[in-house]
Amino acid sequence: MFNIGPQELFILFLIVLLVFGAKRIPEIGRSIGKGIQEFKKGMRDVETELTSDKPEEKKAAEEPRKS
Repeated sequence: MFNIGPQELFILFLIVLLVFGAKRIPEIGRSIGKGIQEFKKGMRDVETELTSDKPEEKKAAEEPRKS
């Protein structure tokens, strides 16, 4: 699909380093990781909701919880 070699990765890293700076790269990586986790969690929740055959589970999920 993509033919990215070590030279291309190095050049890409240098461009990212110049654009964002050394201090921002870990922050960007963390925020991308959190976004991917949230997306996967949402996908799992939707899949669980769609594949759930038990009406009790659906009803319990729809009722608001009382604190």
